[in-house]
Amino acid sequence: MRKAKTLLAVYLAYMLEYRAELFLWALAGALPLILLGVWTEAARGGEFALSPGEFARYFLMVFLVRQATVVWVVWEFERDVVEGRLSFRLLRPLDPFFDHLAAHVAERLARLPFVVLLTLLFFWLFPEARFVPEPGPFLLGFLFTLLAFLLRYLMQYTTAMLTFFTERAVSVEEVFFLLYLFLSGTIAPLEVFPEPLRTLALLTPFPYLVYLPAALLAGQKVDLFPGVWVMLFWGVAFLLLWRLLWRMGLRHYSSQGA
Repeated sequence: MRKAKTLLAVYLAYMLEYRAELFLWALAGALPLILLGVWTEAARGGEFALSPGEFARYFLMVFLVRQATVVWVVWEFERDVVEGRLSFRLLRPLDPFFDHLAAHVAERLARLPFVVLLTLLFFWLFPEARFVPEPGPFLLGFLFTLLAFLLRYLMQYTTAMLTFFTERAVSVEEVFFLLYLFLSGTIAPLEVFPEPLRTLALLTPFPYLVYLPAALLAGQKVDLFPGVWVMLFWGVAFLLLWRLLWRMGLRHYSSQGA
């Protein structure tokens, strides 16, 4: 606990030094707010599974979930390996996994005021998105947002392990990001997907990174338990793969003279 508090305090102070950059990062995640206007207008002129108000609430929650689950560890880890900084991290009695995780958590805390301001602006622009969430689904959505962050972090950290062998793990992550963008519910809720595509998407980890927590927070009815088992399956799979690649990667890294 002392290590966790120290890491959070250090990284929070570090993140607060870059407040303007944090605002730009938060603003860069405003794609759901743009899509909200598109889907709301489309719902007014056509027949969709969601009403304009439901679209507005859903994309507001997508915005908040993505702000809470954004991950960049693959870029940091690749730089550490390429520039040799990983050697200094390995001298510390702490797995770099937790070091980077503390930086991400601290960044969430530093980003929070900007997210609140953008949300208030969103409410002013789209009054139909205002609603009072029910405590039960909202708390459940908050829990799944935390789980989605941990799963996304684990997925990207596992991808970062490829840096030991290719030094181009970011390129692999960019492919995953395209799948994430289209299958996670960021561009459109899964209710508007064709049935075969929706069934396929629900077998991947991507909808559970955005769609599931966002739909719960928005108060929509979601079939919960299949999602829990799929998240558990992918979480365990990436955990085992991370540990395997980490051990293989360390041997390869040390053999290069690090």
